[in-house]
Amino acid sequence: MRRIVRTVCLLGSLSVSVAAAQTAPAPSAPASPQLSADECAVWARELGFARSIAEHDRKAFAEHVHEQAAFGAGSVQPTRGRDRIVEEWAGLIEGKRLRLRWYPTRVTIAGAPDIAWSTGPALYQKLDPGAQPRYLIGAYQSVWQRGADGVWRVLFDDGIAPRPATEAEAMAFHSGRRETCPQR
Repeated sequence: MRRIVRTVCLLGSLSVSVAAAQTAPAPSAPASPQLSADECAVWARELGFARSIAEHDRKAFAEHVHEQAAFGAGSVQPTRGRDRIVEEWAGLIEGKRLRLRWYPTRVTIAGAPDIAWSTGPALYQKLDPGAQPRYLIGAYQSVWQRGADGVWRVLFDDGIAPRPATEAEAMAFHSGRRETCPQR
């Protein structure tokens, strides 16, 4: 599917590429997918990737990114390469002005057993006490590749522009997170 893409600057040089014609859905109780063991491995890896940001762990973040990854994959100028991506995400990893949280709601593997797709909601929280809106909600989509070492790493990443969110939507986002993969 082709989309018109724009870039939203959220923090310093970090940009999130987004489809202009799409809006981010409010998180709701997602239908329970039934995932394979490999899809659950990607689910767990996605949670670990999100945890690297929550714990401000630059090294762990980098370990989740493929060496030749492209972030903002749908944009005209994606950020290419692990080192550039880690540098561009430094502000989010530090989490001093903006907190980012996300989790998977779907993971799919089909045809190529070493390629997986994941998606889910993303919540941004501005940490300045007077910030309005305080919360923004969007979504992400990632493509993962399992390396020769058996480790899944993000190869492509992109997102939907976050929109202002209410406190209730932020609470719903948090309550929608599942640590346990719904395995077949």
